[in-house]
Amino acid sequence: QVQLVESGGGLVQAGGSLRLSCAASGRTFYAMGWFRQAPGKEREFVASISQSGGSIYYADSVKGRFTISRDNAKNTVYLQMYSLKPEETAVYYCAAGPVIRTDASGYTYWGQGTQVTVSS
Repeated sequence: QVQLVESGGGLVQAGGSLRLSCAASGRTFYAMGWFRQAPGKEREFVASISQSGGSIYYADSVKGRFTISRDNAKNTVYLQMYSLKPEETAVYYCAAGPVIRTDASGYTYWGQGTQVTVSS
């Protein structure tokens, strides 16, 4: 069993930055992913990282602006977000799964999410 707790969300102006954190407890040898869901929209993939950190995937829409990383000693995964856009307002979720994936169905455990609001 894995418990995931996200933090770091908030209100930021367009062009600003935020760093999200996801603290994991329990069994933590998992690949991790970040997803987001805006009101009335499907949950979408943002970024994922393998257990070792050696493999990383990004959604095309965030490449060059977001960075996913992990500190296995702290059981924490991060999502550094730069140049945020109003359309990226959403609840951001972290997830844990057995292998690195870009689809939500590949993840077994989910956090409760953290709200990111980007004002124009």
